[in-house]
Order: sequence, then structure tokens, then C-alpha cells
Amino acid sequence: MSLKEKKILIGLTGGISCYKVPYLIRALKKQNVEVRIVMTRAATEFITPLTLETVSEHPVAVEMFDQKSFVGTRHIDLAKWPDLIVVAPATANFLGKVSSGICDDLLSTIMCATQQQILIAPAMNPYMWSNPITQRNYKTLQDIGYQVVGPEEGEMACDQRGVGRMAEPETIFKAIELFFNSKQKKKR
Repeated sequence: MSLKEKKILIGLTGGISCYKVPYLIRALKKQNVEVRIVMTRAATEFITPLTLETVSEHPVAVEMFDQKSFVGTRHIDLAKWPDLIVVAPATANFLGKVSSGICDDLLSTIMCATQQQILIAPAMNPYMWSNPITQRNYKTLQDIGYQVVGPEEGEMACDQRGVGRMAEPETIFKAIELFFNSKQKKKR
């Protein structure tokens, strides 16, 4: 199945694996997918909005109330726009906020307002990943219909090894293809 003319919103949260996301965006753009980006403030500490604007060819949204181009319902517009929302990396903080219904930034507010499917790619330290609270939040999101890819086992930026590494861009891309393929089959 072709991803041509699909619209995907990618949300980035504050984790070192943000550096992998431009590779995912490029792969999607090669398939003529329109990609828009929303970043948490913490994500901007790991990769710049300019990098993602360059790769996606669209402005990147960070602030809920952007003083440069204020649109009061931007969170609703962004929540309705895509065919799929992908959050990569999805940190423990993000999992906890969204599973609890906390909407204190643009991305978490979009998650609360959307009726679209959501695919998350968790990424965090192995101890954070194995924490019972994180596991509860992860299961809650799965129970309400979030699709998941990863995390994987491997070396971490913190010099540890274990489960918590964000899935590679190619793996996330395949999960996106699988999502649209299964959605197409359900329509028939």
C-alpha cells in the first residue's frame, strides 16, 4: 500500500532519541506523506525546530500560545488534521501525562482533543521503562487503543544496556505502513 497523500503529525518529547526523527521524516516524505511536527519544550533541548522544519518543509509547533502566529484553536486544528499521530520519542513523562488526561502543553492537549489513531514509540532509561508506574501508564494507553512500536533492547545514551531504546526509524516506518495497510483491509 502506498502512503501517498497521507497526513501524519509527529510529536517529539524530550529524549535523546529525538536525533533519529529526521530520518523517519525523510522516509515518509519520500513516500509523498505530508508531515507536520509538534514538539514539547523539552524536545527542543535535544533537536532544534529549525532542523525539523527543514526536513518536513513545514513550520514546527512548540508553544500552545505562540505569540508570532497566534491561533486560538491550533490544538484542535492539529488534532483533526492528520490521518495518524506518531509520538517518537514518547518519554515516561509523556506516557504519564497522557494516560492521566493532563493537558499542560500543546502536544498533550492535541492528544486529548484528537479522534485520530495514535502510534507511540517509547524511549527512556531501562530503569524508567521497568518502573511499575510507567508500565501501568503504557498499558493504559494500549487499553484505550494507542498503537505501540518498541521500545527495543540495546545500548542507551546513559551507558546502560536494556529495554527502553526507541525503535529505529525504519521500524517505526514499517509500523506506520502496517497501520495503514490494516486500516485499508478493514474498509473492504
